[in-house]
Amino acid sequence: MTQITDHPLRYQLSNELHARPFPSASAPGRAVYLVVRREEHPASRDKAADLAHLIDLLDRYGAPHPQPGATHHSAQIGKHNLKWESHTEVVTYSVFMDGVGERPFDPADFAVFPKDWLAKAPGQRVTSALIRVEAQPDPEKLSQALEDWFVPESLAVTQVLEEAAIVAGDFRIDPAGHVRFAVFPAEGTGASRIGRVLQRISEIELYKSLSMLGFARSRELGPVLGALDDKLTQLMTRMTDDTQAADATLEALLSISAELEAQSAKSSFRFGATGAYEAIVLQRIEMLRESHYNGRQSWHEFMIRRYDPAMRTVKSTERRLATMAERAMRASELLRTRIEVERSAQSQSQLEAMNRRAELQLRLQETVEGLSVVAISYYAVSLAGYLFYPLGKGLGFSKEMVLAGLTLPVVAVVWWFLRRMKKRLDAKH
Repeated sequence: MTQITDHPLRYQLSNELHARPFPSASAPGRAVYLVVRREEHPASRDKAADLAHLIDLLDRYGAPHPQPGATHHSAQIGKHNLKWESHTEVVTYSVFMDGVGERPFDPADFAVFPKDWLAKAPGQRVTSALIRVEAQPDPEKLSQALEDWFVPESLAVTQVLEEAAIVAGDFRIDPAGHVRFAVFPAEGTGASRIGRVLQRISEIELYKSLSMLGFARSRELGPVLGALDDKLTQLMTRMTDDTQAADATLEALLSISAELEAQSAKSSFRFGATGAYEAIVLQRIEMLRESHYNGRQSWHEFMIRRYDPAMRTVKSTERRLATMAERAMRASELLRTRIEVERSAQSQSQLEAMNRRAELQLRLQETVEGLSVVAISYYAVSLAGYLFYPLGKGLGFSKEMVLAGLTLPVVAVVWWFLRRMKKRLDAKH
């Protein structure tokens, strides 16, 4: 039987769908989450440096290394479970620990990452989080815990996955530099389901933080676009000036267009990524299948109130940048057309002036030719008179009669000679 040839990437691509399973976690427990991002060109960074940094951490705990070129890895580091993932712009470290300490959200948990190792990270911290998982207490104790752990004004609490767990967080950075989240699984909620909740919380925090980079870029662009918008408006009001001013205005418009295109090129990836990250945040929240808990604001409501305005600002800035670039381009085209029309009119006027000058030159030339005929004829008649006067005297003609008889033939001969010479010269040119 003939065997069909497999695509060389068939198994690799199929296995990729199953390569990042959800972690398993039980209550009580806790998790530490860290996101590192390269400041310059994060999407095209050298990912070998990320792997080398991971291997350095694994070596400190005597854990096995990942495969060369790996984009994800799980390992046991001491008593804890590590999950490492490489994303488009960042790498993430998730450490899952058993049990909870007496101090909620103890910064000491972050010591799982040695200080000198953190200092050598190939990038900067985008976000870090401490997640506490404990069995769901009675409502009174739960309310007291939420009041003690979080800022009430920002607190979002919701029941997820058909009341399988209650999740809470205020999305604020605590004094130790971490964002806090709490998960209270209901009785009977399995470890895999708790792991999925932790994964969703981590992803929401990750993509929320990354999308807010677009908001930061939007705020940076605000003053720049404001100044360019003022210049563009002023230049468009000068478009009715004379041709010399129009040339200077066109040069200024092209300069603004170039600046807007440069800003668009610098921001296109950031704005595009922000839109994608926002969609992921909203999708992950939807996958939690929220239901309200005790009248508290849900995570979706929190995002609508606090997160959505920032994303709208990013979209507005992106549209404004594109609109200004189009305005500058249209104004440049209109002004360029106007300059071309004015120059065409000037060229037409110059051609008409040249035609008038040519006509005047032709008339002057004809006048000169006429005078030349008269002058040459005068001298020719005088010479001919000296030649034919003796003959005329013998025939009884006076000098005046001889000159009168010679005038018309001589003038005709001179005129014919000059005309022939002119035709030869015109034929040569």
